[in-house]
Amino acid sequence: MDQDSRKSFAPQGLLSLWLVLFAVWMIANSTLAIEVAILGAIITFGLAYVFTSTSDAWRRIRWTPTGFYHFLAYSGTFLVELVKANIAMMRIVYAPRIDIRPGIVRIRTRLKSPLGRLALANTIALTPGSLVMDIQDDTLFIHWLDVQTTDIDKATEALAGPFEAHLEKVFG
Repeated sequence: MDQDSRKSFAPQGLLSLWLVLFAVWMIANSTLAIEVAILGAIITFGLAYVFTSTSDAWRRIRWTPTGFYHFLAYSGTFLVELVKANIAMMRIVYAPRIDIRPGIVRIRTRLKSPLGRLALANTIALTPGSLVMDIQDDTLFIHWLDVQTTDIDKATEALAGPFEAHLEKVFG
């Protein structure tokens, strides 16, 4: 029996996705109550099973010590950039005169995996002042509340630069 024809109860990537979802569940609930943990374990396992059995995206994640380090580094970088973006938005909102240049810019990503590109797009969209409108191959079209540059390379560095190196090590 060859490796491709064998079926297993646990699709590849199930454990890693379940652990990520369970960690998010526990953080979002901000409690260590056993009832919440058990309910979270059941719900997140069900979600992880559905996602991994219907898609092969989670099979490509590199959960090596280096990959895990870069996931943690990405998470820290995201939090720092989130705070910086919120402060920038507060300056715009509370300014006596709103001086912004909204527009749509293109950036290019070197991320190859669909999951990596999705993570980058969601990261950019979660930081205030930017919204990913479309992804076409390696190009992301982003509505930027205050366009700093329309040069693709400079816009890529400004919007994706802090995250892309870490996401590349995790997702490829």
